Amino acid sequence: MGLVNRTMVTHFILLGFPNTDGLQTILFFTFSAFYLCTLLGNLLILSAVFTDRCLHTPMYFFLSNLAMLDIGIPCISTPKLLAILWSQNRVISLGGCMSQIFFGHFLGSTECLLYTVMAYDRYVAICHPLRYLLIMNRRVCALLAAGTWIASSIHATILTSLTFTLPYCGSNVVDYFLCDIFMLVKLACADTHVIKTVSLTNIGLVPIACFLLIFTSYVRIVCALLKMNSANAWRTAASTCTSHLAVVMLFFGPCFLVYTQPQLSEVLATPVQIFCSVVTPMLNPVIYTLRNKEVKASLKKLGRGRIPAC
Repeated sequence: MGLVNRTMVTHFILLGFPNTDGLQTILFFTFSAFYLCTLLGNLLILSAVFTDRCLHTPMYFFLSNLAMLDIGIPCISTPKLLAILWSQNRVISLGGCMSQIFFGHFLGSTECLLYTVMAYDRYVAICHPLRYLLIMNRRVCALLAAGTWIASSIHATILTSLTFTLPYCGSNVVDYFLCDIFMLVKLACADTHVIKTVSLTNIGLVPIACFLLIFTSYVRIVCALLKMNSANAWRTAASTCTSHLAVVMLFFGPCFLVYTQPQLSEVLATPVQIFCSVVTPMLNPVIYTLRNKEVKASLKKLGRGRIPAC
């Protein structure tokens, strides 16, 4: 028995959602619809930004990066989730589990950093309008975007490496619908104190630091608008900042709900994860198109088969 129990794990079994017996078909078609709408909405955003020269500005450059993230994030867990719901295929290989953890933290961290960069872009546009194009030139925008992707890849590589240097030689049943660090380390047959501490520090510090930077940017924006005392300035700021504030609240709101309600964290973990990985990527393009006249105009031109022109 001792030899059997020390057999190294080569795959994991995802239990999926609790208390969903009899609802698998409904959930399958619901998540499929969300997934397709997410892909379609974000592909339309990318098409509008790439084809319309009027949208070749820093704000829309960062928006196209966000659209790419919103295409990638649901691809991490949704295909496997649909397989669990439709065919009860709960087995995931060690490599597949590793990929879910790496890309989950890679894309999630990139999105967090990108929201911060977008807040800085709005700060420069409103507080320094005459120097906006000088400050946010193509080189700076490219460096900021590349920095978010590179820093997040390093962050995800460290977390994934620490997670899978642990030996897994006991149970291989993950009580969740995707591979997650904190769910996985429970199965490790070694001391997990270091990985838990590092993971909690990294996962907690990144969103907190980003949120504080975003908050600081908007405090500076409000202070600048109060000094201007112009109704037109307030309207311009509202038209460019409302969409960003909405997606920031969708991103950080569920995180704060989990972290500030520890007694409910286990209950909230699954719905919050589903909301962040399935629902939010679908809502982001809706928010930006409904609140943005330029994007709507570009999409209308694309719908008529015309190449948008300034």
